[in-house]
Amino acid sequence: MDLLRRFALGEIDAFETLVRQFQGDIFAWTLRIVRDPGIAEDLTVETLWRIYRARHQFRPDGNFSAWARRISTNLALDYLRRRRPEQSLPAEPAGSPEPDQLLQRETREKIQQAFRRLPAKLQVAATLALVEEQPYAEIADALGTSVGAVKLRVFRAVRILRKQLSHLGLRSEGNVSRVRK
Repeated sequence: MDLLRRFALGEIDAFETLVRQFQGDIFAWTLRIVRDPGIAEDLTVETLWRIYRARHQFRPDGNFSAWARRISTNLALDYLRRRRPEQSLPAEPAGSPEPDQLLQRETREKIQQAFRRLPAKLQVAATLALVEEQPYAEIADALGTSVGAVKLRVFRAVRILRKQLSHLGLRSEGNVSRVRK
């Protein structure tokens, strides 16, 4: 009997083997969405727990990686919906930074705040497409939607970001790429 079939039947050794194989991938995917290692770690544990609890729903001829990614994406989306956009306090500079560095840091913080204010579905699509540069097909698979829907979400997110950045006094052209941490 193959590993996925044994897992679907509830064999704990099969589950442990799958955890060892996919835990790192699940963590990396979740981190791409939530952008916080501590939260990603917690959500990875929750994802693994939900995978185990839903093992009877898994089709052994299916794609385990895609199924696990879908579960982790849904958990990350739930997390993003629950949390409020946070106002991050700037770190105290060690020395007196150059005016350009201050401006760049301030711009980066404003862009990050604008991203956090996006609705969760738009934030996930925009983060994965614009920041992580993931293929639309992979994002669509993880979100359980079509490539067209992902493109629409990214388009809407960019439109909202431009409007928010304009209200903050920033020109949006080229600024979205500065979101990377």
